[in-house]
Amino acid sequence: MSALSPPSPPSWLNKGRAHVWLPYTQVKTAPLPRAVTATRGAHLILDDGTKLIDGCSSWWTACHGYNHPHIIAAMQRQLETMPHVMMGGLANEPAYRLAARLAALLPGDLTRVFLADSGSVSVEVAMKMALQYWINTGAKGHTRFVCFEHAYHGDTMGAMSVCDVDKGMHQVFKGALIPQHLMKLPTTPQAQAAFETFLADHHNTLAAVIMEPLIQGAGGLKFHSEDTLRFIRAATDKHGVLLIFDEIMTGFGRTGTLFACEAAGVVPDIITLSKALTGGALPLSAAISNNKVSEAFISERADAALMHGPTFMGNPLGCAAANASLDLFETEPRLEQVGAIEAHFNQTLPAALNINGVSDVRVRGALGVIQVRALPEIDWLKDRFIERGVFIRPMADVIYAAPPFIISPQDLHQLTDVMLEVTRAWAQRFL
Repeated sequence: MSALSPPSPPSWLNKGRAHVWLPYTQVKTAPLPRAVTATRGAHLILDDGTKLIDGCSSWWTACHGYNHPHIIAAMQRQLETMPHVMMGGLANEPAYRLAARLAALLPGDLTRVFLADSGSVSVEVAMKMALQYWINTGAKGHTRFVCFEHAYHGDTMGAMSVCDVDKGMHQVFKGALIPQHLMKLPTTPQAQAAFETFLADHHNTLAAVIMEPLIQGAGGLKFHSEDTLRFIRAATDKHGVLLIFDEIMTGFGRTGTLFACEAAGVVPDIITLSKALTGGALPLSAAISNNKVSEAFISERADAALMHGPTFMGNPLGCAAANASLDLFETEPRLEQVGAIEAHFNQTLPAALNINGVSDVRVRGALGVIQVRALPEIDWLKDRFIERGVFIRPMADVIYAAPPFIISPQDLHQLTDVMLEVTRAWAQRFL
């Protein structure tokens, strides 16, 4: 199979390539990124006119596809009146409307909404909420978090500290991070017993347990069950420990319900949201607490307030996009579309189990994962996908698809056909 010869890069890419710091990329050895000049529905349009099915929804954000007219119109209206205003002493209608709508959609009493500007920042805010909750209630020494193997919660310093730094991309920073308690996810009786014992012994030093419900995302797309969530919620309640759910990746339908925690019927004390919050149109995030946590910050004492305030928190333009995205969940059949994608993945992807080097296939909602036993040649794989009209970015030892929910049946069939074809080609070439 011949290697793909990428087209000559456009002038702006050549001019800026020495100045742009790319994410997760060794620029000395990595090929140039492909130049995207337009997006449409479930597709990326490259500068040479090539049309690609986007198999990862721009890192799981574009749940409604790109350029949805309802979101675009809402952003245009907001842009013409007020693209931004600070929230320090000022208020804007889109932010307050969004907070009220999120509080109404979320389960339980998750009602106090802190609007930030990125997923990592929402995790930082959630951690600060948990730490200060104990300070404000007069309990001393609650300074550490429990996190789990394969966890990923972001790239800022606090968020990195609750990632699995032993296995993940943050190993180089391990000595500089606040030490936390990294444990096995309690999915077996032995791990459950160890988790219970740890909480019993250390609950007086813990600020919270933090986890990604149902799917651990960038740590390898590892799945666990609703029973695991129910067990962790019961254990944290029993020992008086706060529970944070990071739903930055799983929120807004990706796992089959609007929020992953709904599938288990459990409610965390704090939840974080981002990615698909605006339908992938603009950066925005939220850290949302229950009444128990938020009431600890309501006081006559100034120092009991949460001292955090991103410059662009509650950005009206981003909140207008988020409100429009919520409209679409109410008026268009998003969860039904997720169910159709899940059914197609379950029908087609298990064929990968017959390919040499594939150890597992797993599906949850609009996410399909082919697990391989060896690290794939990621740049080679990306080229093969592009040759066949698909953009998929393999990660570590998984080849996965998380398409926009509005993907057409024809494109969905092409996406899975190409996943299987390229996985076979990889196995034949490298194994």
